Amino acid sequence: MSRRIRTFNRTAGDAPPGASNESVIDTSFLESLLGYNARRAALTIIEAFLERMSVYGLRPVDFSVLSLITHNPGITSRQLCATLGILPPNLVKLVSDLDKRGLLVRKPHPDDGRAIGLHLSTDGKKLMREAEAAARDLEDRVSAPLSPEERTTLMRLLRKIYKPEPSAPALKAEK
Repeated sequence: MSRRIRTFNRTAGDAPPGASNESVIDTSFLESLLGYNARRAALTIIEAFLERMSVYGLRPVDFSVLSLITHNPGITSRQLCATLGILPPNLVKLVSDLDKRGLLVRKPHPDDGRAIGLHLSTDGKKLMREAEAAARDLEDRVSAPLSPEERTTLMRLLRKIYKPEPSAPALKAEK
């Protein structure tokens, strides 16, 4: 299915004589690309997410880290890096900033004497209850055009791309 986006000339003088002031942009090839569609959908959601999370002072990565700590008390920095694909030096600053805001508590890990487990402080728990409720509300709003079955299918299909089955071939860029 081809989708055409209409654009309008700024002044009537921009159009050739006898032509409409309207031109049509063919986006059919771009819209045939999974990456293009995924990116456009992500940008739509992220823009609204950034606005909602700004009241909590959270960027998407901050929210992701705090959400993992919320649902996995005692998670280590190494586990956070592996789960989110964050480089350790980047996570160190991020965790330090969250700690300075009083959102985290560091405790010795019960199973690994060399590791530190990350937990939410009381303020961190309160903030994440509110932020996760706002995120859920946003998700409900942006997915409203989808039926519950379509949303479930979309989530499953997206996970198949970024989290393929062990037997699936890994995606690597060709040179």
